[in-house]
Amino acid sequence: MVVKYDVFGRKIGSHYLALATLGATFLGAYLSMGGSPKEKAQGPPINATSKDEENFINEFVKSAEAEEAKAKH
Repeated sequence: MVVKYDVFGRKIGSHYLALATLGATFLGAYLSMGGSPKEKAQGPPINATSKDEENFINEFVKSAEAEEAKAKH
């Protein structure tokens, strides 16, 4: 036994209204959680006096990030 409601002059079953409500709710939640992915933050510029010093700093930062990622898992 289905209850029918008048919606814009048409008879609509209650089960269709329930499905439409759930669908709209989940679709709205899905769309609101989307968006563009966050970009990785750029650090301050490296003010190295030589190319060797810049390479050393870059390698140090990479190893520190690798250790941090390893510690999170």
